[in-house]
Amino acid sequence: MSPAAFDAIAGAYDADFTTTPLGALLRERLWTLLDQHLPTDGQLLELGCGTGHDAVHLAGRGARVWATDQSEEMLSVARKKAEKQGVQLQTAALDLAAPALPKNAPGQFDGAWSSFGPLNCIADRGPLWQWLTTRIRPGGTVVLVVMAPLAPWDWLWFGAHGQLRAATRRRGQGGRANAGAGSTVRVWYPSWRTLASEAAASFSVVHTEGLGVLLPISEAGHLVGRFPRLFGAAAQLEARIAGLPPCRSLCDHYALVLRRRDASGA
Repeated sequence: MSPAAFDAIAGAYDADFTTTPLGALLRERLWTLLDQHLPTDGQLLELGCGTGHDAVHLAGRGARVWATDQSEEMLSVARKKAEKQGVQLQTAALDLAAPALPKNAPGQFDGAWSSFGPLNCIADRGPLWQWLTTRIRPGGTVVLVVMAPLAPWDWLWFGAHGQLRAATRRRGQGGRANAGAGSTVRVWYPSWRTLASEAAASFSVVHTEGLGVLLPISEAGHLVGRFPRLFGAAAQLEARIAGLPPCRSLCDHYALVLRRRDASGA
């Protein structure tokens, strides 16, 4: 992952996604998942915090949060956001391809999460799984929100605009994707089954659901602002069907919830 690509978009990221009508609907779903599966206290770790929106939310519930990112500009925005909201937030640079935390970080965390695609930016997740095995206490939960390999909105939106290469962009692995502000990053699109298999030595699957099953991709996100009642209803329906088998795979992102097993395998 190139930190420079995300440094370039840090200042505009919230306006371009977080605070948009689409971003608000997706965040509501995400926070429901995080609030349900992560503890309200204890030590929590975010992998790829971006501008810190989720970290500030969970710190506001009472957790002691370490927010990490490879982009120093993103971390700077996150620190300012936490200060403005009056919450305590620890931040640290972290390369997900070769993870290591400062010496003053907790030895183990009660839970961790990653929102909206940081894991899509690394090709080999083996070192990350090995590291998480040592950093997440037995019984701890990991919530991963990852860009899915099969997104019908890609096919519909880009296909309708005659952009066939974009419509099939997730078939390629390690290709270049637009990050904004003229920056590009290499991305991979593992399925939730692939991640579950990679993590199986130490983690069990608790829950899986789709995000962006009925809600559009970012490129069509302006439609949510134009038709708020339609997509508000779509968001409510999506929340009810997101855990069904087709919806866990046919979506913009999926959420995979894992639990760290103990030494006995339980």
